[in-house]
Amino acid sequence: MGKNFHVDFRPELTPKQMLALGVFGGKYMTDCTDEFPEDWFVRAKLNRERQVPALNFFGVNASRPLAEWIEKGWIHREDPRGWFQWYCRYYMGRRGPDDERQIKRWKGMTRHIAQLKANCAKEDLDCRRKQRQALLHWAYDSRKI
Repeated sequence: MGKNFHVDFRPELTPKQMLALGVFGGKYMTDCTDEFPEDWFVRAKLNRERQVPALNFFGVNASRPLAEWIEKGWIHREDPRGWFQWYCRYYMGRRGPDDERQIKRWKGMTRHIAQLKANCAKEDLDCRRKQRQALLHWAYDSRKI
């Protein structure tokens, strides 16, 4: 668990850390917690009923509706909840045919890092909070940018 990642895939946060910080408004994967280690959810900020942006680390909604993800072809059958579900399973040791695509999508988020560096003072957590929250959703620790 947490080892043997693809050489181009270096997430800065573990799934457990992401859940404790507050991601996806607390709603993400609340119906499949049994699949993952219990300790991931001890400090997780979750809401089984609905998405609550206040549960996010930056207190803003940085998610797109699932319908949009499906329409754009970002959701694959083996991981119907999307990238974070893929990442959790990858972190647990699963490797599969969708890895290359998902790692490419993860790497694509670096454009947001460049925008934060160009437009915000270092570690100014009030600058571009939505963009910072989106980066947290992708296992980048935007608190350090």
